[in-house]
Amino acid sequence: MRILILIDSCHPELTRELSAVAHELTRDPKLHGIAFDPTISPKESTLDILHTPTQPIPAVDQAAIISAILSLLHTTPFKAILVPATPFGRQIAPRLAMALHTGLVADVTQIQSTEHGLVMIRPAYSGKLMASIVNTADGPLMMSIRQGVFSGDHLPTKTPSRHVLAASVQLSPGIRILESRPKTMTEDIRQAKILVSGGGGIQHHFKELHRLAEVLGASVSASRRIVDSGIVSRKIQVGQSGKTVSPDLYVALGISGSVQHIEGLRNIKHLVVVNTNPNAPLTALADLVVEGDAVEFIHRFTERIRQRDAEGATHGR
Repeated sequence: MRILILIDSCHPELTRELSAVAHELTRDPKLHGIAFDPTISPKESTLDILHTPTQPIPAVDQAAIISAILSLLHTTPFKAILVPATPFGRQIAPRLAMALHTGLVADVTQIQSTEHGLVMIRPAYSGKLMASIVNTADGPLMMSIRQGVFSGDHLPTKTPSRHVLAASVQLSPGIRILESRPKTMTEDIRQAKILVSGGGGIQHHFKELHRLAEVLGASVSASRRIVDSGIVSRKIQVGQSGKTVSPDLYVALGISGSVQHIEGLRNIKHLVVVNTNPNAPLTALADLVVEGDAVEFIHRFTERIRQRDAEGATHGR
């Protein structure tokens, strides 16, 4: 089965995650990637074929990007088209679906094969429920994939052959770039190896999390309750309506663990839960449960780490 993967030039690493989805759709997919920056290297890839234009197509020129994709689809049919759920992918996917007269399922977090066919599952109603969707359109299966949900670490690395897109693809004459400025990159909790996360149980002392995060070399995240309270930005929310994370260590402080929050945790290696309720839902998944006050835990644990580091520095002299 031929599957086309849209490559976001700002996040080419997501291609491996989309490739993992392709391998769930079929046992031995033929993976084609399409990128709009010819300087993207095909090395260390999961693709069989990489399609690029002769000159870069800026992300702002969506008409030219759609034209490039359609020119490829005109010569090579695909059973499925996978798009990363990044700002770029979320702009291109609906326009492409309309051009192809096919359905689009956005922000997919799970795939299941049933008697009704392939079911795509995504959060709905701000993460309050999970919607199961079957695409009945005649065109290719289209979906955008939420970042950090699917892992392609197990996939073999390939060096794809590079194909040049049709020379007829031109930049739209109505668009001219007057100026471009690099966007200041903010820390993304999805890339963090260690996350210290706070919930309702530490709502009035949320700033204390930064003390623990500092000594652990961690990033800070939060449950939806903290975000809805206006304490922190939604950019660091974990859960169905937030971000899906896969750190090596996740320290949950005062988080009971609703279904919506648990859905945002995938492939976590170690989970530590600190809660006054030892029967909170999240404790069932934990490697270690600390029954007690989260603020007191932060103070004691932070002090213990600093003491250990000081002893290590002394012995190292």
